[in-house]
Order: sequence, then structure tokens, then C-alpha cells
Amino acid sequence: MASIQNKILRTANAPITTPDEIETNVAQALIDLENNVPELKSELRPLQISAAREVDVKGGKKAIVVFVPVPQLKAFRKVQLRLTRELEKKFSDRHVVFIAQRRMLPQPTRRSRVKQKRPRSRTLTDVHAKILEDLRTRIGTDGSKLLKVFLDSKDATSLEYKLDSFSSVYRRLTGKDVTFEFPVQSQE
Repeated sequence: MASIQNKILRTANAPITTPDEIETNVAQALIDLENNVPELKSELRPLQISAAREVDVKGGKKAIVVFVPVPQLKAFRKVQLRLTRELEKKFSDRHVVFIAQRRMLPQPTRRSRVKQKRPRSRTLTDVHAKILEDLRTRIGTDGSKLLKVFLDSKDATSLEYKLDSFSSVYRRLTGKDVTFEFPVQSQE
């Protein structure tokens, strides 16, 4: 049990509660992958998660959103493809998405005694944009209420079945509707 506690790192904006069942299952799966897959052992040993949440997706499916500390996001990106595939095998009929645990600071008001200016990276708009980037999909956005995100066409085969999961996860985290599409290739 101590090793599961070492895999879950509660950052400043992660929940302070004890890990729930989903978080312990994801942490145990990471430990199992670390012990059983020798190619991933060196990459997975220093990695930790800060939280995990289950989100409902259209069609009665579910997705697991794994929140990782921002400094470790780059290390997760190196093994994300293989790690996602292995975790989706372990958690059957659920999609796995990795997103950085970011903090939003409220807008300063006249009554708030703020000594420093709020960093741009802590604004609501920037955090929502970073979540889109964490889904590894942003190429361009258009529209005002409904965002359309065009994915890279070379990833069409590996991401086609996850489009509903991406939009449901983004809607759950931000409250904004977004559609994920692949650009139409004209054959001439």
C-alpha cells in the first residue's frame, strides 16, 4: 500500500482527501506496468499522478481522466501512447486521457488584497486552452459558442474511436461544448 501512496502526489490544487477507488486502481496499474514491462520501467519509476476521475461518455461508455503534475507532463508525453494503450487494456471499455493538474486563480477585485499580478497561465481562458492542448489535438479553433478542433489527419486511425471521449471530458472539465474532427482531405 505504501507504493500506491508514492504514486499519488497531491499537488496544491489536487484534492486533499484520501485516494478513492479509481485513483488507487490507476496507481496500482502504473505500478504493475512498471514491474511487468521492462521497457517502461525506467520511464515509469519517477512518474506520479495527482488525481483520477471517471467521466461518462456518450453511448454509455466511460473515460478515465488521469491528472498529472505539470512538471511531469513532458515525461508522461514520452510514454503516453504506450501507457494509454496498456491502461485501456487493463481498464476494458474505458478510454484513458492524461491532463495536467492546473490551477485557476480568481480575477482580482477591489476588495481582494493581492500583492502580485495574476499570471496569465492561471487565467480561466488559458487553463481551458491548455486542457485542449493536453488532449494533444489542437491545431485550430473557430466559432464562438461551439469550438471545432481539427485533429491531425495522420492520427485518424488511432484517435477515431475516442472523439466522443475527448468532447465529453472537455465538457465535464470546462463546461464548454467542443467537437473534434479530422480535416476533410480533398482528393484531386
